[in-house]
Amino acid sequence: MAKRRVALGFVGTTLDAGRTPARWKRWRPTISLCQQAAAIGLDRLELIHDTHSQGLYQQLASDIAEVAPALTLRPHLISLTNPWDLEEVYAALHDFARRYPFDTETEDYLINITTGTHVMQICWFLLVEARYIPARLLQISPPKARDRDDSPGSHTIVDIDLSRYDRIATRFRAEEAEGVSVLKAGIETRNAAFNQLIDRIEQVAIRSAAPVLLTGPTGAGKSHLARRIYALKKARRQIAGPLVEVNCATLRGDAAMSALFGHVRGAFTGAVTDRAGLLKAADGGVLFLDEIGELGLDEQAMILRAVEDRRFLPVGSDREAESRFQLIAGTNRDLGQAVHAGRFRDDLLARINLWSFDLPALRARPEDIDPNIDVELRRHAEREGRQVSFNREARQRYLTFATSPAAVWSGNFRDLGASITRMATLAPSGRITEAVVIEEIARLASQWRAATPPAPTDDLSAVLDAGRLAMIDPFDRVQLAEVVRVCRAAPSLSAAGRVLFPVSRAARTAPNDADRLRKYLARFGLGWAAIKAAMPGVEDGAS
Repeated sequence: MAKRRVALGFVGTTLDAGRTPARWKRWRPTISLCQQAAAIGLDRLELIHDTHSQGLYQQLASDIAEVAPALTLRPHLISLTNPWDLEEVYAALHDFARRYPFDTETEDYLINITTGTHVMQICWFLLVEARYIPARLLQISPPKARDRDDSPGSHTIVDIDLSRYDRIATRFRAEEAEGVSVLKAGIETRNAAFNQLIDRIEQVAIRSAAPVLLTGPTGAGKSHLARRIYALKKARRQIAGPLVEVNCATLRGDAAMSALFGHVRGAFTGAVTDRAGLLKAADGGVLFLDEIGELGLDEQAMILRAVEDRRFLPVGSDREAESRFQLIAGTNRDLGQAVHAGRFRDDLLARINLWSFDLPALRARPEDIDPNIDVELRRHAEREGRQVSFNREARQRYLTFATSPAAVWSGNFRDLGASITRMATLAPSGRITEAVVIEEIARLASQWRAATPPAPTDDLSAVLDAGRLAMIDPFDRVQLAEVVRVCRAAPSLSAAGRVLFPVSRAARTAPNDADRLRKYLARFGLGWAAIKAAMPGVEDGAS
């Protein structure tokens, strides 16, 4: 069954006016709408008017009955003191929309934006665009000069869902691609997941002023991406202020408060002049707090208030300062763990974690190493004024190593940039040879080996020979090592069992932890006496 079509609109106090017979010689938009009711497929008209236009409504109702006797007309009386006051009109229409029994299953709605003040038309648009009113827009136009004298004019129905309009949708897609290209300036990637991440950041950056949290290991590109987000918002004229970057790891003690929030003269020894602070400097722009997890709890509390209320108290001042900025935070730490450890405020994390993006490490994007080699070579040429390139065999050898499991890339793009810089500097005649690559590979391997903490020893070699150890899976070795550690620290087998099985022990009525532990050790050919005998300073057979 076809849906009934319903139009809603205002009585036009100027365009719809007229009481004498001469009114029929003028174009009146509401009457024109009703004359086109059959062409529009209109079944019902909801006509809104205020107390000042009651008489005009009665005249229109009489004229509508004459030109469209089959059309159902329903009046709606609202009270408006000033139809040009945006706040008042929007509130009145919003209340009307909340009361009106929209039934989209059986009815199709149109909003006539031809009548009413410009403010009324704007409010209609906002309510439809926000889907408070499930309707499309209806525009009634007067007849053109070439039309017959009795022509009622024409009408246009506009759907605010712009994605339905090919040319507009194409323009939106082009602008989105342009935004992504701004974000990716200086970032070369072939990684599908990273490209999706950039697409999502682009959507958030242009649609939201809420805080953004960038997480990821050191050197993954958080600072660079923060600068690109700023550049995108600046290009879209969403912000006018500066980008203020702060490395929170460099802020300590009273100096942190002063640097961030400013101070007044005489606030402390050495404060000879007022200082605005970095938050004030970011007014109207973007504040990038890199390594935000390094801030102290007091600074975190003040940052939270500044983000929520746009206000903060400079050191030594009794007058609050105000600054409106968008916050981008960066960290290489797990802030959730920091909250559990009492080093980070849970309310601040909740506030900045609305939009969180985790930047992957370089080793998780091996396909991006090749194009970024060229990026780093271009940067070297810009800095040094000297073009450098690879021999084919040298590049392949470097790429084979760079994308292998042996390449740790603990510093991520910082490691890659430093590596390319070293090879470009040492390249004879501007060509990076295999000899240069071999030297660099050895340097990287040594660098990563020195920076990698030694693997914790499991002490199993003291109780098991190499042959037995080789027959135990790494998973079982980890568990067995912990059991041996507990046994060494316990005075007896039963005491060790109580430490190892507290949960399951509580659920049993007759626990025998010593027997359970003895059977577990026997699986690996171990016994209590052998474990205790292997302890330093303990003679064989000691218990």
